Amino acid sequence: MDDLRMDLRACRLCAGRFAATETAHTPNPVFQIAPTARLLIAGQAPGMKAHLASRTFLDPSGDRLRDWLGLDEAAFYDETRVAIVPMAFCFPGYRKGSDLPPPPICAATWRARVLAGLPDLRLTLLVGGHAQRWHLGARGGVTETVARWRDFLPDAIPLPHPSWRNTAWLNRNPWFEAELLPVLRAHVREVMDADPD
Repeated sequence: MDDLRMDLRACRLCAGRFAATETAHTPNPVFQIAPTARLLIAGQAPGMKAHLASRTFLDPSGDRLRDWLGLDEAAFYDETRVAIVPMAFCFPGYRKGSDLPPPPICAATWRARVLAGLPDLRLTLLVGGHAQRWHLGARGGVTETVARWRDFLPDAIPLPHPSWRNTAWLNRNPWFEAELLPVLRAHVREVMDADPD
């Protein structure tokens, strides 16, 4: 795992791509992994704040996600129990002020190796369409996939992105908070409290 972490932090596959974005930034892989992790949060890609701080979900989206999961910051950032592995490890940059999608080369290069290093996973949370398509082969949109959340239990739960931009989505889909969130919190609590094998 130490070798994997070092290899990930040294990755510069997208240096040219990132230099050509509006932010003209350099790669900074942001992730959280340990072989003892039981809960996997599979997101899209770090945002600018995570890039600058070198820490995942360090923004209002992270606050909302932690609320959904029923976890405080200490538990959320406990890498011995929680792995945070986005589809791309680096902030992809902006185009016309909006986040670019995660470069597919990241998942193609790293994802299988990282997941192989997480043998104790008991629950995978798929945050957003990119993670849902990769892990589930989901062909529909996020709403359709998240609405089918029961189909993926007990191994995975698809979630919308917790961005403030999705507040309207949450208002249009009250079943998410009424039906899915209580089950999500119960599963997360069970996984987090389980004794290690």
